Amino acid sequence: MHTIRNTRYAIRDMPDTQWEVYEVFHQKARGEQHVHVGSVHAPNPEMALVLAKEQYARRMACVNLWVVKASDIHASEYADQDMFAHATDKSYREAYGYKVVKKIRGKETGEQKELEDE
Repeated sequence: MHTIRNTRYAIRDMPDTQWEVYEVFHQKARGEQHVHVGSVHAPNPEMALVLAKEQYARRMACVNLWVVKASDIHASEYADQDMFAHATDKSYREAYGYKVVKKIRGKETGEQKELEDE
């Protein structure tokens, strides 16, 4: 269980009038991926967890929550889309260029014919 230490002092002593934005991710069941469900405004990560629990875990099944400062999330630019371009020739990954495949396929079809003949 998460404990909140000195939260009321942290809230009162915030120099800025804006709290930080935390993105919230929740996990429905153990072993599943975390899914982004929204965001909360909080003075610190501990309070963000409390607010996220109240906002996003009360009504839906949830076994785990993550909160991440929105300012800590870095994304690629849409202008950099060329970094996701796929190489056109990946034939080296496929086995169809090797002679062994033909032998294996020949044996498979021969075995199937034998089974069909029986």
